Order: sequence, then C-alpha cells, then structure tokens
Amino acid sequence: MTSTILPAAVAGFGTGLSLIVAIGAQNAFVLRQGVRRQAVLAVVGICALSDALLIALGVAGLGAVVTAWPAGLTAIGLAGGAFLIGYGLLAARRALRPAGEALATNGASAGSVRAAVLTCLAMTWLNPHVYLDTVLLLGSVSAERGSLRWVFGLGAMLASLAWFACLGYGARLLGGVLSRPAAWRVLDALVAATMLVMGTTLLARTV
Repeated sequence: MTSTILPAAVAGFGTGLSLIVAIGAQNAFVLRQGVRRQAVLAVVGICALSDALLIALGVAGLGAVVTAWPAGLTAIGLAGGAFLIGYGLLAARRALRPAGEALATNGASAGSVRAAVLTCLAMTWLNPHVYLDTVLLLGSVSAERGSLRWVFGLGAMLASLAWFACLGYGARLLGGVLSRPAAWRVLDALVAATMLVMGTTLLARTV
C-alpha cells in the first residue's frame, strides 16, 4: 500500500507546488508581509487553509459547479480586478514617497493585522483563477488517481503550506537588504507593477 500512497502524495505535492510557485498578487503580498514581519502567521495561515479548502472541494468533485457558474466567476473577476488595481495604486504611491518605508520588526498593531487579514482574504477569494486552477484543474488531476485522490490532494495541501511558510518566514532574510528606504521603494514598485498588470489583465479577460 505504501508503494502506491507515496507516489500519489509526491505527485500531489509537485502538482500543487507548480501551481502556486509563480509571481502573482498573493505571493507578492505574502512576501511583503514577511519582509515587514507583520501578521505573517495570520497571512500564511489564511493562504494555506484557503488552499486546503479549495483543494478539498476540487478533490470532492465540485469542479463542475465552477464551470457551470460563469456569471459567478465574472462577478468575482470584476471585483478582484478592481481590488488588485486599487492595491497596486496604493503600492505605487508608497514607492513614490521620498522617505520610503522603514522595516518594521516590533510586531504589528491590531489595525495592521486586521488590514492584512482582510487584504489576504480578498486576494485569495476574489481571484477567479484560484477556482479554475485549484478546484477545477487539481480536482481533475486528482480524479485520475482513483481511490488515492485524497492522498494526492493531501500532497497538494502540504505543498501549499510549505510554500507559504517558506515565503512568509523566509522573507525576513531580506531584512538587511531592505533596511534602507530606497530598497523598500523598489519592492513597492515591483508589487505595484505586479498588482496593476494582474488586475488589468483580469478585468480585460473578464469583460
């Protein structure tokens, strides 16, 4: 039994990792929070748990519901595109500040944690691609595993948890580089470009 379970879990891990390890709005946000060391546990937890739920829905066979509800995906795409553009504009404004931003190492206030949680939830659940990739694609691939589809799904969940934990907590290694305001301006400029491009693309594809 182990000889069949392990390959299915490894395949799920690899497939899940291939879908999330890419430059995107969610990863850029997790990276920025990790560098700032603000609400990292909450952000990593939301991303990993959200992925786990979406993967479970896909493995359970709810991908058909996603494809059968195009109006819902359109509404999510419009809201998500507008949100990403708005966040990108805020990041661009931070990048244009002459004083830049200092590295925060003393924890996060309740307000900043709340804002980070809400932003993370929006970036995760207002992205229609997460439903197509995680629920539909992963769900379809897992179905090929037959009785081992849940083992495959568990592998994908572990890949998501490992990636977001490494991204969120590993980002603090950049603290020395980003101790200068100029470096923060570069990071915010990259975040702004990512968000604006993805938001515009999302709106264009939705409309």
